[in-house]
Amino acid sequence: MTQLLERKPELRGVVITPAARTARRKAFLHWIAVHTLGVTVALFFLLPFVFLFLTSLMNDQQTLTRDLIPDTWEWSNYSKVFDTPGFLTWWRNTLLYAGLGTLLTVVSSLPVAYALAKFRFRGRNLSLMLVISMMMLPPQVIIIPMYLFWAKQLDLSGTLWPLIIPMAFGDAFSIFLLRQFLMTIPNEYVDAAKVDGCGELRTLLRVVVPMAKPGIAAVALFQFFYAWNDYFGPQIYASENPGAWTLSYGLESFKGAHHTDWNLTMAATLLVMAPVILVFFFAQKAFVEGVTLTGVKG
Repeated sequence: MTQLLERKPELRGVVITPAARTARRKAFLHWIAVHTLGVTVALFFLLPFVFLFLTSLMNDQQTLTRDLIPDTWEWSNYSKVFDTPGFLTWWRNTLLYAGLGTLLTVVSSLPVAYALAKFRFRGRNLSLMLVISMMMLPPQVIIIPMYLFWAKQLDLSGTLWPLIIPMAFGDAFSIFLLRQFLMTIPNEYVDAAKVDGCGELRTLLRVVVPMAKPGIAAVALFQFFYAWNDYFGPQIYASENPGAWTLSYGLESFKGAHHTDWNLTMAATLLVMAPVILVFFFAQKAFVEGVTLTGVKG
């Protein structure tokens, strides 16, 4: 205490009352309680990943036993996963599906969202209602006629093109999310660009797109995560052709009829999850900003 008074002379003569001491103690206990709760919640979400990681490093005999720590750390399980026939092909197909699908979704949805947000035309509210209604339509409702169209009429079964091509015509959720974000951009910027002689396309590319980067990033991440984790679509259209499988569907092949190598399954699962976690980790700032700002204006 003496050293503190020597460093800070202004504290000399200050008397700490019992009430202040009690308030400080309560604040300290509150800090401990909040951080304890935060650590507990973090462990609740982290422990499944720890279990997944430890299981992926066990041998086949130790998996799904009471042992939580591997007897021998089998790092070779990850190389065995890559040695699985078709695993690299599944990676290529998934990157094609997620990457190209995300690009097509953003490019096709952004002009529609811009029109719904900044144009004034008859039927705009009806068009928005139609977009919202499409969001409420489960894909299972239209899967039979869509499958008949792609498989019977266009003969594209056994490929991923029936999943990629429709993304070039917009996505209801992406249109709605982008429209809500573009509503937060003041109309004065758009009007000023038009006064300077910019057309609608140039205004969109030169003015709106740079200001809408957080919203575009959020939509792109949503679409990328959806395509990367999609199991239902590849099961419907690509199940008959192993050369067109994606990672999410190919993981099913690690489960045998009579025996499952859970260590290899866990290792493959971690390898599939890693890109998504890394993408979100590096893009979380833009993602959170885009989701936060979306919907400020209706």
